[in-house]
Formats: sequence, C-alpha cells, structure tokens
Amino acid sequence: MTFIARIVQFLFWLLVLRWGVRLVRYFLAELLGHRGSASEPGAHAAAGVEAPRAARQLVRDPVCGMHVDEALSIPLRAEGELVQFCSIACRDKYLASTRKIAANG
Repeated sequence: MTFIARIVQFLFWLLVLRWGVRLVRYFLAELLGHRGSASEPGAHAAAGVEAPRAARQLVRDPVCGMHVDEALSIPLRAEGELVQFCSIACRDKYLASTRKIAANG
C-alpha cells in the first residue's frame, strides 16, 4: 500500500472507533439515566448526585448583557435593589460607573 492509502485507512478506523465510543457512551447514559429515574427522589442526594432542577432562572448582567444562571451569578445590593453579574470584572465596572455618576451629581 502507498503511504497516502495507509493514512486514509488509519483515519477511517479512527473515525469508526470514535463513533463506537460515542455509541457506547450514549447507551450507558441512557441505561444509567433510566435506572436512576426509577429510584426514589432522595436517593440522588444520598448518592451525592444533584437532583435535576425543574427550571433555571436566568438573570441579565447590566454591564455586558450576558444571561447567567441565578445560582452562578455574582449578586450586589445597590441602592436597595439586587443586581446580578456574570463576573467580578463586570461588577467592578458597574461600581465604577455608578461612582462616576454619583460624583458628577
């Protein structure tokens, strides 16, 4: 065989192996997912696995506009209202801009 044919053959078997691994992972996830859903709701907490939440609340960062899960956001109570940010950098930008506004009157 030529060198190029060997490379093509190698890539083909690499692709087949990748598909096989994905297929096995899919079936294992389905198998474990169905078995886990039949158990009691408290069994997830006892096993150390977080129970899936029904819905996630998203909040919008006022600086960059990014939507963030409320549980992962960085909260700040400013002027009596709760403002939530995606990162500490956005929180600091917000604080700097409100200080400039307050200083200018």
